[in-house]
Amino acid sequence: MENEVIGYSNLNIGKLRRGKVKDVYDLGDELLIFYTDRVSAFDVVLPSLIPNKGESLLKLTVYWMEKSKKIIPNHLISVIDNRTIKVRKAKRIDIEWIIRKYLYGSLWREYQEGKREIYGIKLPSGLRKAEELPHPILTPTTKTDIGHDVPITKKEAIEKNIIDKDTWDFLEEISLKLYEFYEGEAKYRGLIIPDVKLEFGYVGDEIIQIDEPPTHDSARIWALKYYRIGESQEKYCLDKEFLRECLRRMGFNGEGEPPILSSIIINEVRKRCIGAYEVLAKGKNIDELNLLSVDDIFK
Repeated sequence: MENEVIGYSNLNIGKLRRGKVKDVYDLGDELLIFYTDRVSAFDVVLPSLIPNKGESLLKLTVYWMEKSKKIIPNHLISVIDNRTIKVRKAKRIDIEWIIRKYLYGSLWREYQEGKREIYGIKLPSGLRKAEELPHPILTPTTKTDIGHDVPITKKEAIEKNIIDKDTWDFLEEISLKLYEFYEGEAKYRGLIIPDVKLEFGYVGDEIIQIDEPPTHDSARIWALKYYRIGESQEKYCLDKEFLRECLRRMGFNGEGEPPILSSIIINEVRKRCIGAYEVLAKGKNIDELNLLSVDDIFK
């Protein structure tokens, strides 16, 4: 079973809810989270499966949660097997806390369009793609199960009764503390975490971290030794941006029928999923992963 590729679980326990890439079983006060080999991009689940993806994301999630629980408690109770964890069931706070320290992705696209105040934060002119910002910035969005998440300000969140001021201030501080922790751990392993998305929820009156810390699916992860300001970072990234760029080259941006991935792309995504765990948790040298770039594949 260790190397079996699994798209859907069938545990016959509790009430099942399938997310994009994880299956969640409701046991009352607890949940079982099953990590499948499904992969999504542009909010669409792709038809191709990625071998070892679920196992790798579970291992990296457990690694981070065991190390970061001193900053804020999290939902992890125990590891059931190589694809399943048991967690505390929390009432999710419907905000995704995105912390960014590098000008990349949607932030870079808005900056290119001439915007210098983004999420209420003023950025200086003259910055280049992938450049490190003076300090981490928080760019929260709504968190919905259907449709696209949209940016939300502190004022809007309070007015819509999603959260109160004190809780917002607390989670803003905790999000930045967690990012600082992740950033330090990654740099020790020769990696950069340019941005990450975090989620929190309530168990009674206690706020805990839920879902997942920085993994292939939830953060950007770059190689420090190959980092170049002004350039794309996908060749040596251990995150999903490689897959997104492959899909763009194939003419897919989230609209219409998603394509079937070639065996070479599947293997490159697989190497990045496994590699994120092996480099961050085990100290493996990123050069040992023998990564191909998007240009290597589409030349």
